[in-house]
Formats: sequence, structure tokens, C-alpha cells
Amino acid sequence: MVETFIALLFAHTLADFVFQTNWMVANKRNPVALGLHVATVYATAVIATGSVHPALLALALIHIGIDVGKLILASVWKTSGGLAPFLIDQALHLVSLIAITLWLPDLWANGFWAPGAITTGEDGGILGTGLWSAETALPVSQLPALMVLLTGLILATRAGGFAVGLLMEPFSPHLGKGDAGKSLPGAGRVIGNLERGLIFALVLFGQSQGVGLLIAAKSILRFGAVKDDRRLSEYVIIGTLASFGWALIVAFATLAGLALLPPLGIPAATP
Repeated sequence: MVETFIALLFAHTLADFVFQTNWMVANKRNPVALGLHVATVYATAVIATGSVHPALLALALIHIGIDVGKLILASVWKTSGGLAPFLIDQALHLVSLIAITLWLPDLWANGFWAPGAITTGEDGGILGTGLWSAETALPVSQLPALMVLLTGLILATRAGGFAVGLLMEPFSPHLGKGDAGKSLPGAGRVIGNLERGLIFALVLFGQSQGVGLLIAAKSILRFGAVKDDRRLSEYVIIGTLASFGWALIVAFATLAGLALLPPLGIPAATP
């Protein structure tokens, strides 16, 4: 059952934060964009689970239903978005994944990727499916753990960028007009992804104390630029704490997921 949920969550993360283009996001009311998104959700679910169970098509339709419902509510409430709708939207998607997992806990075990589905070892041990053999560097039994790692990395970086951006959106109009033009185009997004990715890696490799050094380094680098502008300094502090907090939550959640699966040789985080 754990593997089924991990595969579904991995598929959802790919569909929403990797393969969903800016055009698809901006044109959610366009039937073509919706159709492409539902196809992406279904395809990623099929590939991740190794199954073509009809429930996956139902999951894709539920996913689109949640997205459409979000658009309708946004129109009714006269709002273009925000962090709260984003988190509620993702929470509803998570509930749908849990529901499918509870309904079909053996979806992964009966799928193409399941260890031993085709080939087993002479001693009864699992070598993998027809796609993976004993000589491959990647045993199929470790696929769920790799999915957890990739899911965590994407959520920490890409999803974290969206979440922090939505959190900071209401504060942006209060900054000085010249503040936005002082930075390189897209630099803030790149810096945010790098810092969250570093935090994610530090926690996973048991070096969580390095996060403190990262905070100190960023504070020193930023101090000279914002010390004379209170609003900008508060903006930077809120964004930094939100970014670091998001990455830490995702990293420790990833470790918790990895603890449920065969180890990949990554040490546990030290307190």
C-alpha cells in the first residue's frame, strides 16, 4: 500500500509541477489546456504505477474536477489566487490520492513495476521485472525510494517556489518602485530553488546543522542591500523564513517516507 501511495504522489508531483506548462496554467478555462492536463495526469499515473486500472482515469477526472472547482470559486470570490487556495487545492488532490490508495492498496503490487512480477531469483529472491535484471545498477525494488527522493526534490524546489511566491504576492505592491529593477531577471527564482535544494540535500545527508550556516551566509549577503529599507528587509526576512521552512518540512517528510522503504544508503538526519 505504501508503494501505491508513493507512486501516485510521484505522478501527481510530475503532472502538477513539472509537466504542467505556464500556458496550461494560464489557460485552465480552455478545453484544450484542460484536456492536455488531464492526459498528463493520467499518463503519469499509468507510468508511475505500471497499471492501466480504470481507477487511474477516474483519478485524472477528479483532479480536473478539483482544478475546475478552484477556478469557479476564484470567479465567485473575485480572487486571482493566493497561498490558501493553492494549499487547499493540493490538500484535496492529496485526499484523492489517499482515497485511491485505500481503495486499491495493491495497485503497485499488481502493476508492471512490481518486483518479481516477471522474473525471480533462483533462491526465491526478487531480481525484478523483465525491464530490470540482476545485472542492472538499479534494482526495481528501489524504485519507490527513488520516487520518494524525486518527489521530495521537486516539492522542495518547484512547488516551494510557487508556494513562497504566492505567500509573498500581497507584499510586493508595498515595495518601492525601483526595488524590482535592481535584481537580475529570474534571479530570485533561481536563488530560491538553489537554497531549498541545498537545504533538502543537507537534511537528507544528515547535515541539518549546515542549514544554520546557510541562513547566516544569506543574512550577511543580504544585509548590506536591505538594511536601509525596512519594508524590503521585512520582505526578505519573510521570504527567507518561508523558503527555508518549506524546504525543511519537505526534507523531513521525505526522510519519513524513505524510512518506510528499503534503504538507499542515505544516513538519517542528526538532531
